Amino acid sequence: MRLSRILALSAVSGASLLLLAACGSQNKRHLARSQTLHWVESADLPTMDPSKSTDVVSGGALHNVDEGLLRIGQGSQLRPGVAKTYQVSKNGKTWTFDLRHSKWSNGRPVTAADFVYGWRRTVKPSTASQFAYLYDHVKNYDAIHKGKRAPTQLGVKAHGPYQLVVTLSRPQSYFKYLVAAQAFLPQSRQTVERYGTKYATNSSDAVYNGPFKLTGWQGTNDNWTLQRNRRYWNAKQTKLRAVKVQVIKNQGTWLSQYQSGKVDELMTDGTQYRQLKKSPEMHIRNSASMFYLEFNQRQGFFKNNVDARKAVALAIDQPALTKNILADGSQAPKGLVPTQLAKRGGTDFADAAYVKSGTTYDLQQARVLWKKALQQSGRSRITLNILADDTPVGKKTTEFIQSQLTKLPGLKITITNVPFNVRLSRSATGAFNMVVSAWIADFPDAISFSSLFTSHNAYNRGHWQNQGYDTDVQNAEGKDANDPDARWNDLVSAEKILMQQQGVVPLYQRSQAQMLKPYVHGVQYFPTGAQWDFSRAYISDHQ
Repeated sequence: MRLSRILALSAVSGASLLLLAACGSQNKRHLARSQTLHWVESADLPTMDPSKSTDVVSGGALHNVDEGLLRIGQGSQLRPGVAKTYQVSKNGKTWTFDLRHSKWSNGRPVTAADFVYGWRRTVKPSTASQFAYLYDHVKNYDAIHKGKRAPTQLGVKAHGPYQLVVTLSRPQSYFKYLVAAQAFLPQSRQTVERYGTKYATNSSDAVYNGPFKLTGWQGTNDNWTLQRNRRYWNAKQTKLRAVKVQVIKNQGTWLSQYQSGKVDELMTDGTQYRQLKKSPEMHIRNSASMFYLEFNQRQGFFKNNVDARKAVALAIDQPALTKNILADGSQAPKGLVPTQLAKRGGTDFADAAYVKSGTTYDLQQARVLWKKALQQSGRSRITLNILADDTPVGKKTTEFIQSQLTKLPGLKITITNVPFNVRLSRSATGAFNMVVSAWIADFPDAISFSSLFTSHNAYNRGHWQNQGYDTDVQNAEGKDANDPDARWNDLVSAEKILMQQQGVVPLYQRSQAQMLKPYVHGVQYFPTGAQWDFSRAYISDHQ
């Protein structure tokens, strides 16, 4: 995810990636006296800094406590946010947003200057934002990123307090979706400068302009609350007084809490799903997300060793993983880009870009290629480690892959399951041999995945590089941006290169079976980006 992304975002936590869908019709019901929703995450909250958020836990929280120019909601549809209207010039390069008069949680007005400051802070090289690349179409971003221009030269200007004008270097049809992501949120300069390095490291050292405000988070604790923000411009439509979130990593504990009524939702594992799938409280949540195995190609065994990468891919039986191990509705992948994310002329992108060898199980061929890979490295035996999250799903996945890869001659596999934050840190620094990563699309377009593995993308953790791939993505974002057919062909070509060279190994397209209490209504679900929105949710007294 670019939430990652954004969803990036890139988490291996089932409850972090696939969250709530709207349940129950929006017909009139009597509101319960207590409008408190009890929610669960299976990973801790890493940060609340919009410039530094990379995962769906913080991305989801930010989507509810802050608001950008536009909001994304049910069915991935956009609706007004801080911007009440916007216009796009005929050449697609100038976007003008007219802002409503809204306020921060401290009572100060949210102005165009807050967007200018927040965007400049995100692209500023010293901020080291991993989502800064989302600004690559905004005028002067490249020069700013390379340190050749100051962030003040970014193509965004405030025309008075309530109009924001954005100038792009080239057309970008999906820019409207980007401005709904956390990397494009407004930020209060006064607040950032007041708290300095402490900014957004706990709930008190930040301000909020969304339907809720964060409380009770000290930066390391495993529970927090989304409290109704009475200063939100549309607060009268927010029915919930609070969403109390707690982290539960043990699946049995989670089930027990759900059955006892202490929490209102449960993302089931395979065993629980088989037992509960006939319950009227069961719902399948499909997501535009993909879990995949990355190789460290910065140095070491996998660098320039395509036979090794292909052997690993061929040795993993993805249908067995999804059907027998996960057993939660997840699907075996066709490639990196999920099915049902993008279509053209009735053709699904995943079908158009399908490369059979990229996701096919063939142990015999895998062994042949592995022997060649060992010969290339000058070794007869090797020990490699797989890094992943310490969630139940993360542990199941690594144990399955370990059992599969030990069938390759001369290969010993060890596994390391660590907390979410640790996995992110080690991935970013290249401290792994192989790592189970994940991504969820920010918006319904293949580029949300295709851009990940260009040579210099921050989320290309293993540093896989291919000039043909880079060129295809560059063309889709550049010379072919206004030619839908050519752009589609560029991205299909890029996907095929990635799979033919086995830059990564797609493992499964995430779907999750969720139990949801029948008195919970109106929570909005969307398969891309932050995925859930509590702003229109409520609790009824009909149970």
